[in-house]
Amino acid sequence: MALAGVRVIELAGLVPAPLCGMILSDFGAKVVRIDRTTAAANVDVLARGKRSVALDLKKPEGVGVLNQLCNQSDVLIEPFRQGVMERLGLGPEVLLEQNPKLIYARLTGFGQSGQYSKCAGHDINFIAVSGLLSKFGRKWEKPYAPLNVVADFAGGGVMCAMGIILALYERMRSGKGQVIDASMVSCCF
Repeated sequence: MALAGVRVIELAGLVPAPLCGMILSDFGAKVVRIDRTTAAANVDVLARGKRSVALDLKKPEGVGVLNQLCNQSDVLIEPFRQGVMERLGLGPEVLLEQNPKLIYARLTGFGQSGQYSKCAGHDINFIAVSGLLSKFGRKWEKPYAPLNVVADFAGGGVMCAMGIILALYERMRSGKGQVIDASMVSCCF
């Protein structure tokens, strides 16, 4: 498998991050999903090929365990809004200093900067803000809302996975990790 030996930490989130992790797992990466300790048990079809660990990131012990896991990993997939990881003491500056080869993938709706960076959203919001929603439907009619495959799947999960694979390839040359800012709005342009 192309990604055999690659260790990935995926922080639990909605569809884009789990899809990204599943794609990497399907190509041989060892993916460990970090779930919330309060999450309800359910069947997650995007958990294929992954291991799962529940951590409470609101407690120092949980943050410490995640920090140790990131020090031993190649990739971190992080689906939170701008500033969340920094408040936990797990921002890219901290983790890349400890593990300079880490690929720190930030997968958000609006990216890490700009007027919407701290806003929550969903697929329909992302394709509307990007202008793509106007292309769905007939002229002179309201646009049709597509399934959540445009921003969440294609613009989010797939584009982030591609960014991670390219960053891993570049790391073979430079020996250095990097931060990927996969914004679903930007990926829909």
